[in-house]
Amino acid sequence: MKKKNILLLTLLLALSVVLTACNFGGKEEDKSASEDKGGEGSKEINLVIASEPPSLHPGLATDSTSGVILQNVFEGLTTVKDGEVVNAAAEDVKISDDQLTYTFTLRDAKWSNGDSVTASDFEYAWKWALNPANASEYASILYPIKGAQAYNLGEGSEEDLGIKVVDEKTLEVTLENPTPYFLELTSFKTYFPIHKATAEANDTWYAEAGETYVTNGPFKLTEWQHGGSVTLEKNENYWDAENVALNKVNISMVESETTTVTMFDAGEIDFLGAPFGTVALDAIDRYNEEGILNIEPYSAIYWYKFNTTGKYTSNVNIRKALTLAVDRQGLIDNITKGEQTPALGMVPTGVAGFEDSEGYFKDNDIEGAKAALEAGMKELGITDPSQIEIGISINTSEAHSAIAQHIQESWVKNLGINVKIDNSEWQVYLDKLTALDFDTARMGWIADYNDAYSFLEQFDSAENGNNDTGWENADYAALLQQSAKETDPAKRIELLKQAEAIAMTEFPVAPIYYYTNLSVKKDYVENMAPDQLGNIYLKYVDINK
Repeated sequence: MKKKNILLLTLLLALSVVLTACNFGGKEEDKSASEDKGGEGSKEINLVIASEPPSLHPGLATDSTSGVILQNVFEGLTTVKDGEVVNAAAEDVKISDDQLTYTFTLRDAKWSNGDSVTASDFEYAWKWALNPANASEYASILYPIKGAQAYNLGEGSEEDLGIKVVDEKTLEVTLENPTPYFLELTSFKTYFPIHKATAEANDTWYAEAGETYVTNGPFKLTEWQHGGSVTLEKNENYWDAENVALNKVNISMVESETTTVTMFDAGEIDFLGAPFGTVALDAIDRYNEEGILNIEPYSAIYWYKFNTTGKYTSNVNIRKALTLAVDRQGLIDNITKGEQTPALGMVPTGVAGFEDSEGYFKDNDIEGAKAALEAGMKELGITDPSQIEIGISINTSEAHSAIAQHIQESWVKNLGINVKIDNSEWQVYLDKLTALDFDTARMGWIADYNDAYSFLEQFDSAENGNNDTGWENADYAALLQQSAKETDPAKRIELLKQAEAIAMTEFPVAPIYYYTNLSVKKDYVENMAPDQLGNIYLKYVDINK
């Protein structure tokens, strides 16, 4: 997930006071008011996110800050539990022998306003995201569906889509090609349903909390103080409400990692770690010594994207020089300190089929970087490295700043170029990337589904909403298309590796490191740990003080 990518060490916007956990004592009437319908005391959890969610529309959200709210107030046909895909809004799914047709039978579920969740709500949401007029940046994740890509690109019609409402509780989906991870995709935010009647009556239904923000997940969005906080409350109409322990989730927006650490230490928040904030770099050693630091595997990468249309970064040898002249292991040992792994390719080694990948270049290859720089300068007609000025763009964050300074020092010292760092708050930063208003920019990418295609697909075209580099390559795109049609798993992996190899000769990105997920939590917080994709489903979390 982009801007996914928001991603670890991602951070921004407004500072706000965290709501304190509810008082279980006090007057009898106060105690009674805090009791739920089942007679149990109210259970609340206090969390943080780094910024204002850019969008709480399932078809428009591209980032992990928005995503973590959406995946707890909405629910797809499937969801993920303990790393495994399980049925959610669908109670049953049948797959045809040729692996092309999926028939979903919906359970008797209701929206937060009491209406029944129907197959038409899924049809509406998917067709809305694919409609080119709506400019959904994540529309491509729906491309496995027959006719989806053609319709989204303006080359096909809505009538040709492989999305059929058989009846109120039956949805039939036909794919272009067998897609082994399709049931994982149906748990992703772009596949969430949208309450059709609400959306058609109010085209800004997703801009505010309250009764007009109708959802079908375990929680509902009851309060949204823009730039300050978000409040979720248990959805009493959710089909599995009896197995949701939390009654209330208080989420403050806090930009500073140092501040969130102070809040955790003071007991003002109960959990700290992506996607709910970030463990500050200078707190990692202390938490490790205290024995409370959790380090989990993560299918995610931290990379620097290049504007391949930029004055200097349009040159492949300049991009190569910048990529090679990064001391990744030194960065990990001295700054990030989270047992990350130097990234020497675009797909993490924890992804199936890429476990033995040795990478496409050497870490901290200064001699190779100097040779590439010299070649690039010759091609650009530059005689001295000091004539080159590169900007490093980051979103506001102590962590991103420390990483940028490490890389800046290496580029200045070893290549002799001029390097400036600029930072912006999150939404402004995303706009800059979309407009290619940068030279090189940090970004993280968390796999939307645990497959190499999730890391590579965003670069299939310069028009892909998650690309942000201006780079495209016809051979690369053709290999991705072949991989989508290949049914032999080994051959499919080989095609994906060939595509990755092309990108790693042209360097639209400079891979920096493969993430780990660092977090700390209070002892009374149960069942709260991110999965390999960084998802935290609050449905399964409990508080026992």
